[in-house]
Amino acid sequence: MPSANVPGSKNMQRVSNTFFNRPALVVAKELLGCYLVRTIEGETVRYMITETEAYVGPHDLASHSSKGRTKRTEVMYQEPGTIYVYLIYGMHNMLNIVTDEKDYPAAVLIRAVEHDGEPIIGPGNVAKHMRIDRMINGKMLGKESNLWFEKSSKKITRKIKRTPRIGVAYAGPIWAEKKYRFILTP
Repeated sequence: MPSANVPGSKNMQRVSNTFFNRPALVVAKELLGCYLVRTIEGETVRYMITETEAYVGPHDLASHSSKGRTKRTEVMYQEPGTIYVYLIYGMHNMLNIVTDEKDYPAAVLIRAVEHDGEPIIGPGNVAKHMRIDRMINGKMLGKESNLWFEKSSKKITRKIKRTPRIGVAYAGPIWAEKKYRFILTP
């Protein structure tokens, strides 16, 4: 895995788990420009988050929680800052972070990151590249999972674009068309 240390990483500050104790739409937008950080085999890597999607609770028909509290969705009801990793198509892990308050099932999906201008697009690719799998599902961000977020003290000057989420047509036109996807534009 290539090193992805941020130049001037001394200007980085760890995002506390209380950051996630807010509505998913707010967290999804504010994660843009933050760094997803992971320690693997003693090496710490950092990738800037460039795309997210919000899943806003049990009424959101695109959210797994719309089916109720199940074995799969139980993690979404945990404390904000809990990691929710699930498998799609039997092969791709998807990284989500639980938001809002405990017992309210909302989350943010990390869709894309970049390092030195090189994008890693698609949530399955992000998880694969950063060796994120279901072994950390249900763990808190931090030492226990070797996964956390950092924010730079430098101001991000890129713009944010909002679009409908990807791959949620099953939720019906009202929920599929909601602009809950956030992209950091070049």
